[in-house]
Amino acid sequence: MANIKDFDDLDRKIIELLCTSSQGSFRQIAKQLNVHPTTLIQRVKNLEAKGVVNGYRAKINYLKLGFDYMGVVHIYMDDVINVQERIKAIPQVMAIYDVTGDADCIAMISCMDRDEFSETVKKINSVEGVKKTNTSVILNVIKDMSDFVPVLKSRE
Repeated sequence: MANIKDFDDLDRKIIELLCTSSQGSFRQIAKQLNVHPTTLIQRVKNLEAKGVVNGYRAKINYLKLGFDYMGVVHIYMDDVINVQERIKAIPQVMAIYDVTGDADCIAMISCMDRDEFSETVKKINSVEGVKKTNTSVILNVIKDMSDFVPVLKSRE
C-alpha cells in the first residue's frame, strides 16, 4: 500500500491537479507544473500502477439529472460480506461503506422520486441477512465527496 512518504512534491501536485480537474491534456498539465510532458506521463503511470489514480470520470450533478431523492441508509445485518454484495447490485446504490458504530455499513442511495426511493429502501430491507435499516433523507448537498481534494503534505 502506498504511503504519503512515497510521494514527492511533484507527485502531490499532480494528484491535487487531477483531483480538481483531469480534463486538461498531459501537455497542459505539464505546463502548469513546469515539467516536461514525458515526465508527467511517467509520474501519472506510476500513480496508476500504485493504485493511487484509479480512473478518470466526469463529475456529474445528479440533482440536475433529476435524482431529487438521496439518502443515507444505515444497515444492520448478520452476514456482512454477502449482504453488501447483494446491496451493491441495486442500481440506486451509489456507495457502500463499512463503518464503526451501531450500523454494520452505510449505503448512499440516489433516486428520481419518492416512490423509487421507497422501493429502494424496501429492496435493501428485503435482502436476506438484513436485520433492519435506518434511513436519513439528504436535504441539501453542501460538499460532495467528489469535491474533496486531499491535503498532501510530506509527513517526515
